[in-house]
Amino acid sequence: MYEAIKRIFDIAVALLVGVITLPFLLVVAVLLWCAQGAVFFRQLRPGLHGRPFVLYKFCTMNNGRDAHGNLLADERRLTRIGMLVRSLSLDELPQLWNVLRGDMSLVGPRPLLMEYLDRYTPEQFRRHDVMPGITGWAQVNGRNSLNWDEKFAMDIWYVDHRSFLLDLRILCLTVLRVVARSGVSSPGQATMERFMGSDHDV
Repeated sequence: MYEAIKRIFDIAVALLVGVITLPFLLVVAVLLWCAQGAVFFRQLRPGLHGRPFVLYKFCTMNNGRDAHGNLLADERRLTRIGMLVRSLSLDELPQLWNVLRGDMSLVGPRPLLMEYLDRYTPEQFRRHDVMPGITGWAQVNGRNSLNWDEKFAMDIWYVDHRSFLLDLRILCLTVLRVVARSGVSSPGQATMERFMGSDHDV
């Protein structure tokens, strides 16, 4: 029953927010195109049970490379408009399309990188027992200021305690965190450092 209610709620909210914010999203898209050329970021991510899907976000970085053709560090490729879009969490809004497609939910563990799948412990892999979300328990309790062990522990806690009331609580807290712009980046970094495996972190 919970999963059915959650899916209906996801579709209704995604449609409502999408329609309300569409004019604003078009403005953001035009600004990104004028500033950096690229508007959307597409990447294969693991979804429910680790099955891959294409995730959509607003692009916040350029393709700057060094003399050897290697991509520059994230903090050097992050554009000024991209930094603003990311600080307001507007880069996540295109994922409403993923929600409508059934790739994601509004609430759930964040979809990470495909390369991480082989690095998870069996316990950490349990985060894929539910559909990934635009926001989640880890996002409202520190987001990228958390280390990987803390983040995964919160993801597993959500898997074990998920409910419609908890989802509503997470959505409300998400609005507060976005307004406060808290936990957007890891300390000293533009983005979260890569997960190399729990053994590597010890």
